[in-house]
Amino acid sequence: MSETTQIHPDKVRAYLATDYRLGHTDQDIVLNIGQRSERLVELLADTGASCGAFLTAYNPQGTVQSDAANDQGHAELASKLQYLGLQAIEGSGSEEGTEWPAEKSYFALGLALEPAKAIGTHFDQDAIVWVGPDAVPQLILLR
Repeated sequence: MSETTQIHPDKVRAYLATDYRLGHTDQDIVLNIGQRSERLVELLADTGASCGAFLTAYNPQGTVQSDAANDQGHAELASKLQYLGLQAIEGSGSEEGTEWPAEKSYFALGLALEPAKAIGTHFDQDAIVWVGPDAVPQLILLR
């Protein structure tokens, strides 16, 4: 994570506390920043991927948008990942105990760090979550 950022410290704290959920069932994989996920290790092994990125198009720069704008961004993100030929698992990011609504997201398997950052920047996001072969989610600040 970058030492200097334009992102307010409260937002960074919220991103660090968020549960990044892959899936929509009781079998979800939940990623937490800095904590290795054994279930993610299994998923990466099963799919042959060595990395992945948790991405959203919701609420650019952490500013609440309309449902219509968020849905449009989410659909555009899905199309972009499909165009790139990436297997993606739909999920959501949310921080327990807050009023901030869960944000629909995708975990893109096999997406390297630099292209993941470019996608996050394209959708005007403050940050992305990237996971390398060690299966430890990292918060990557983009501003």
